[in-house]
Amino acid sequence: MRGFLLAGLGKFCLTWIWSPRKGPVNENSEMVEISEIFELNDVYRMFGEAAEAAQLLETELGTMLLGAAVLEEDLVLKPDPKRAREIYDVIDRKTLGQLVRGFKEKGNATAENADKLESLLWTAVEERNRLQHSFFRQHNFRRNSNEGRAIMIKDLESIHDKILDAYKALMLLSGVDLDDPDRQRTALPTRHLPI
Repeated sequence: MRGFLLAGLGKFCLTWIWSPRKGPVNENSEMVEISEIFELNDVYRMFGEAAEAAQLLETELGTMLLGAAVLEEDLVLKPDPKRAREIYDVIDRKTLGQLVRGFKEKGNATAENADKLESLLWTAVEERNRLQHSFFRQHNFRRNSNEGRAIMIKDLESIHDKILDAYKALMLLSGVDLDDPDRQRTALPTRHLPI
């Protein structure tokens, strides 16, 4: 069986290598011109940026759920470090999808934007899961050509944008508009913060 699989893979690789190369295609299956050289490191960098956006979203959702739980259990006026740790540990074990469900249950969005926010969040969950669980499998040998890497980077940019859209919408609930060019700019922290 192993020999058969290897032979099949070898045949596929030879077919792929010797087939005429076409450039990447857009959403309408039209050829697009590639004017930039993309290295594999560019793919990995963009993958990292998309993964960072997913972690920001996950952290913000967790922070919002933690804040709601602290208020719900009156831990601000009646501190209970043990209970606070229990709450944190439960939230910290949740997947992104579970965090979105928890966020929805808490009713943190206003009626006018709840449906749009929920749609953005679930799209972000789908894109994050695709990024982490199947991105390289879906693109497989594209990594070996400039045209293929261009397609991968375009896909990663799309994933990044969808996740970031959800994060920005969530931040608006906290009063932070990341798209506002007039918002106060403060120096970003540079030292590590142990969490």
